[in-house]
Amino acid sequence: MSLVTTAHDRAVATLTLNAPDTRNALSAALVAELADALDRCAKDPAVRAVVLAHTGATFSAGADLKAPPSPYAFVALLRRIVELPKPVVARVAGRVRAGGVGLVSACDLVVASEDADFALTEVRIGVAPALVSLTLLPRLDPRSAARYYLTGERFGAADAARMGLVTATAPDVDEALTPLLDALRKGSPQGLAAAKRLVAARVLETFERDAEELVQRAATLFASAEAREGMTAFLERRDPAWAI
Repeated sequence: MSLVTTAHDRAVATLTLNAPDTRNALSAALVAELADALDRCAKDPAVRAVVLAHTGATFSAGADLKAPPSPYAFVALLRRIVELPKPVVARVAGRVRAGGVGLVSACDLVVASEDADFALTEVRIGVAPALVSLTLLPRLDPRSAARYYLTGERFGAADAARMGLVTATAPDVDEALTPLLDALRKGSPQGLAAAKRLVAARVLETFERDAEELVQRAATLFASAEAREGMTAFLERRDPAWAI
C-alpha cells in the first residue's frame, strides 16, 4: 500500500498521507514517499499547485517513534515544501501533533476545519520542537510559540489562525478550499513561483542559518536518557517518570 497517494484535478495535485493505522506518523518510509511525490510535482508542468491532505482523523501524529526518519531526511522534506516552485496548501481536517505541525507550517497556505486541533507535545517525551522550529518560528507570534512549545497544550483551529499557523478555518474544509484553489489556477507558473520565493524568503533564511545546529540538537535530545524514558512511556501508554 502506498503511504502517499496522488490525484490530479485541473492543474492541482493532491498528495494524501495514507497511513491511518499509524495516524499518518512520519516514518522514514512515509517521509521518503512524500519527498518523491513532491519532486514529481515540481517537475510536472501540468501541476500548478499542490494540496497536502490526509486520510483518517489525524493529519499526522508526528514522528513515528518505532521507525523514525533521520533528522536530515525530515529537514530535507520541510525544505522541499518551502522551496517547491509551486504553492503547497495543507488541508487539515483533524488532529495534528508535533512533527505534523512542522509539516503544516512548511506549507504556504493552510485551510483547517473548525474542529481541527494541534499540539507540540515534544516536551512531554523529553525532547523539544527543534527541527520544526525551522518552519514554525518564522511564522508564529513569539508569545504563542513560547506557550505551546513549553506546555504541550492542545490548541484549536481558531487559535492556530490567530497565531499565524493557519490561513483560514471553516466548517467545511473542502468548501473553503475551492475558491482558494481556483484563485491559484489563475496564477501564471512564473508568477506563482516568484511570489512564493518572496513570501518564503524568511523561512529559507532560517534553514540556511540554523538547520545544522538544530539537527545536532535534536539528535542529542533523542539520544538522552530522558528521551528514552519519555518515548518508552509513550509507547507503553503511561506517564513518564518525571510527571507529577
